[in-house]
Amino acid sequence: MNIEKILFIGDIIGKPGRVAVQNSLSGLIKEYDPDFIIANGENAAHGMGINPTIAKFLFDLGIDVITSGNHIWDQRQIIDYLPGENRLLRPANYPSGVPGFGYGIYMSKSGKKIAVINLEGRVFMKELSDSPFTVSKSIIEKIKDEADAIIVDFHAEATSEKEALGFYLDGEISALIGTHTHVQTNDSIILPKGTAYISDAGMVGSRYSVLGTQKEIAVNKYLTNMPAKFMPEENNMMLNGVFITIDADTKLSISIKKINIDV
Repeated sequence: MNIEKILFIGDIIGKPGRVAVQNSLSGLIKEYDPDFIIANGENAAHGMGINPTIAKFLFDLGIDVITSGNHIWDQRQIIDYLPGENRLLRPANYPSGVPGFGYGIYMSKSGKKIAVINLEGRVFMKELSDSPFTVSKSIIEKIKDEADAIIVDFHAEATSEKEALGFYLDGEISALIGTHTHVQTNDSIILPKGTAYISDAGMVGSRYSVLGTQKEIAVNKYLTNMPAKFMPEENNMMLNGVFITIDADTKLSISIKKINIDV
């Protein structure tokens, strides 16, 4: 069997998350020997957005593609950076004319062509994005003959929307990996037609935090309803993600394994 191995790392939260990835990635590579590494980096800068320096830092660690989501514009320097770096994706279903790339096809370590599509959900999300259902179908039709595997990062709030898109694309993509909620879900599965699925891959952040944020700040905001600047928690770090094996001949998944380690 012609197997392709994909490592996906959940939302990286601020400097603590970046350091945790730096300290753990070599061990993960040794254990899983991935052919291709994807990470969601939309919270990598102070917990809100990503900038060119941080993107380069993550690429230099060995990450092949960085996906994002609703915080992609939070660091203004990224707007001029995106058009020249197709390895850093923004959601493909954003309005036409915004800078950057929503998907791409990349060469893996084993010489296979890996397509990565970044999408954002619409349920409970603020952006006026196009339908992830119709946009994903259109992209898949364009690239299906060229790619040996197709991975979707669906950055969305509602598990119902994530599950619906998973079943809608089942058999047409290798994997749909949910991000955005920062809490790793317990529903990793191979769908009936061969697509690997999980509602949320989780995060690289503190195990004793509120979505990676210092718990005292988050609790006080709920108690007072006053504005607060969220700060990433620096202690008790964990790394969440998934490891997926794909049959490159069929482009369908063989297995999906959750990763949840202390760093």
